[in-house]
Amino acid sequence: MSQWPRCPTLYEINTWVWLGELRERFGDSTHLGCVPEAEWDSLARFGFDAVWLMGVWERSPAGIAIANGNPGLLRDFRRALPDFRPRDNVGSPYCVRRYVVDRQLGGPEGLAVARAELAKRGMRLILDFVPNHVAPDHPWVLEHPDYFIHGDVEDIARDPASFVEAEGCVFARGRDPNFPAWQDVLQLNAFQPGLREEARKTLSGIAAQCDGVRCDMAMLLMNAVFERTWGNRAGPPPATEYWTDAISSIRGTHPDFLFVAEAYWDLEWALQQQGFDFCYDKRLYDRLRREDAGSVRLHLQAPVSYQEKLVRFIENHDESRAAAAFSPERERAAAVIIATLPGARLFHDGQTEGRKIRLPVFLGRRPAEAADQALEKFYETLLKAIDNSPLRDGQWSLYEFASQPDPGDVLGWTWKHGERQCLVLVNFGGHPAQPCIEAPWSEYSEWHDLFSGESYRRSGTRTGNAPFRVELEPWSYRIFEFS
Repeated sequence: MSQWPRCPTLYEINTWVWLGELRERFGDSTHLGCVPEAEWDSLARFGFDAVWLMGVWERSPAGIAIANGNPGLLRDFRRALPDFRPRDNVGSPYCVRRYVVDRQLGGPEGLAVARAELAKRGMRLILDFVPNHVAPDHPWVLEHPDYFIHGDVEDIARDPASFVEAEGCVFARGRDPNFPAWQDVLQLNAFQPGLREEARKTLSGIAAQCDGVRCDMAMLLMNAVFERTWGNRAGPPPATEYWTDAISSIRGTHPDFLFVAEAYWDLEWALQQQGFDFCYDKRLYDRLRREDAGSVRLHLQAPVSYQEKLVRFIENHDESRAAAAFSPERERAAAVIIATLPGARLFHDGQTEGRKIRLPVFLGRRPAEAADQALEKFYETLLKAIDNSPLRDGQWSLYEFASQPDPGDVLGWTWKHGERQCLVLVNFGGHPAQPCIEAPWSEYSEWHDLFSGESYRRSGTRTGNAPFRVELEPWSYRIFEFS
């Protein structure tokens, strides 16, 4: 396959749930190795560059038992699935027992077939890597207890939610320093040399099976963050960064392998410097969901070299469903924004159908929800529009409304790819707008809207440099290509 496009479109699938629904249609023996070709064709028609099969690694029986005894998780399970049964908890995909494809999903052989089917249709495969923690029944607990952060009996007495005894040792539970510890995982020591070497071997094994990884909570492994979180328990910080070493090691044998960071706390730029191709743009998500056009415009004034290495989204498995978090009009405008900015564009299974119930990642099935056919048509049109060379491989720049120092709710940017040029306009507000378009864009006599399919021809035999105004209804958008 050719190199990754500069602005790839990614699609996240909850693998366990997806295969469960396919089994209901095609039989209990359906797994990754025998997905009907029509299902792969259905994904390919949207023009996705890669499919992220979330949660293929072996689940942890110990983690399942812990989760089924957690009152808070059980409440969340019943929120999403009112008829929840204990067997619906198939285990968290981020409580990894082994980096081997779960047999219930088809095992390594099934994954190899799925990857080949995606490649036949011009799509790559992305999988997960969870570097911060592992399941309590992971083989390393017995074989390499030195890979973990440890405590003592006093820690258990003082903070039993954060420490646990297992196999004669006291282990710290995995954690994000801003939240209580995760009860179903044990904390790895990112400063331990043996663990770092083993992590590189694990990544090498993953890289042999796919084309890229989404690295869970990547910023937790940065030296400064890890030292603040664990202090003396971790030992002295290494001279090099975890990700710099890991990524450079994999790139030596897999030069086109893609690294995507789940990243927060404004550490995206630092992770880019450590080798990540793309980092989550959670800040933009928050602005699109809760703030106004001015806030979004400010965000987009960052250097292009930084922006083109961000993952834009309005939904993933950690966030609320877009159809529940946004009004219908705001969701569509926000989707056009994230789909036409530089960087990777991430879409989530169920987003195009308008699903509203966020499913905990532990669950192996989801509730039935009626599809929003109008929204499905919107996303089908949008994905077709952005499957277009200027919006995938072109040069992006924020549009300056020269005669309007304050363009209000209107956002605009341009794409140029050879002779092809595009102008994107979005009214990210609840009032009509008439942005003024000036030279050189005003010189074009024909404007083709890639979203609506309509063409517009300016009247007169010569347009010259005269500016003109575009009518934009509240929360509306235009994706113009010029000739």
